[in-house]
Amino acid sequence: MSGIEKVGVIGGGLMGSGITEVAARAGLDVVVIEISADAAKAAAERVEGSLRKAESRGKIEPAEVTAVLDRIRFETDLETLADRDLVVEAASEDEKVKLELFRTLGQVLTQDDAILASNTSSIPIVKLGAVSGRANHVMGVHFFNPAPVMQLVELIPSLTTSPDTLDRMRSWVTETLGKKPIDATDRAGFVVNSLLVPYLLSAIRMYEAGYASAADIDRGMVLGCGHPMGPLALSDLIGLDTVKAIGQSMYDEFKEPLYSPPPLLDRMVDAGLLGKKSGQGFYGYEG
Repeated sequence: MSGIEKVGVIGGGLMGSGITEVAARAGLDVVVIEISADAAKAAAERVEGSLRKAESRGKIEPAEVTAVLDRIRFETDLETLADRDLVVEAASEDEKVKLELFRTLGQVLTQDDAILASNTSSIPIVKLGAVSGRANHVMGVHFFNPAPVMQLVELIPSLTTSPDTLDRMRSWVTETLGKKPIDATDRAGFVVNSLLVPYLLSAIRMYEAGYASAADIDRGMVLGCGHPMGPLALSDLIGLDTVKAIGQSMYDEFKEPLYSPPPLLDRMVDAGLLGKKSGQGFYGYEG
C-alpha cells in the first residue's frame, strides 16, 4: 500500500483541476494551492463544473459530487501543504517556477517520507530533486488531459529517486486511483511526448507551409489513420504554449530539428492564441 491519504496539488488549471478531481473521487483529502484568491475560486469552479458535467452524463451520483467537493480545499499558502503525504506540482511548464516551488516545498513538508511529484511534460526530474533537499522522495508522475478520463500515467524516477518512492507511487496510481502506469526514464518528453510532439510540430509546419487547411490535415489523420482527434485540434486541446514549451525543452536537450517549435507556433503563442483554453488557436472555441 502507498500510505498516501493526504494529497496536495499545486496549480488548479486544466491538469491540476483534473488531478484534484481524480484524487478526491478516490476518497483522498486534497488541498489545492493557487497563486491568488481569484485563481483559487476559478479552480474550484473548474472542478465543480467537471463534476457536474459527469453527473449530467450519469457518471457520478449527485450525493457523491457533494462528498467529493467536501474533500477539497482551495488555498493560496504553500505552508498549508505541510502535513501532506504527497504533493503533485502541476504549475506552468516553466523551469524557473518549478525549481523555486520544489526548493520551497522541500522545506515546507514535515513528513520525512512525503513524496514530491511533478506533472511536468519535459523538465528533468533530477533537477527538481536536487533543489528540494529530498531527492530520494522526488519523481515525475505525468497525467494526461483530461485526467479524469485518460487512464495512462507515466511514472518517471530520476537517478536519485529511491525504489521505495517509486513503489509507493505505483501503488497509489494503480490501487488508489485505478489508473494504468508505464515507466519512463528521466529524459525530456518521456515516452508519449517523445513520439507525439514531433508529430504535432510536423502538422503545424505542414499547415504553415500551406500544404493543406487545418481541417483537412486533421480530417486526414482521423479518417485515414483512425486517430480520435487530428494533430492541430489536439494541439489546441493541450495548449499551444505547452506544446511549444515541450518542444523547446526537447530541442534544448537533444538538438534535433524535429523538436524545434516552428515560427507559426511561436507567433501564435506570442499573440495569446493558445488553443481551447484561450478561445482561439487553430480553431475558434465559444465560451
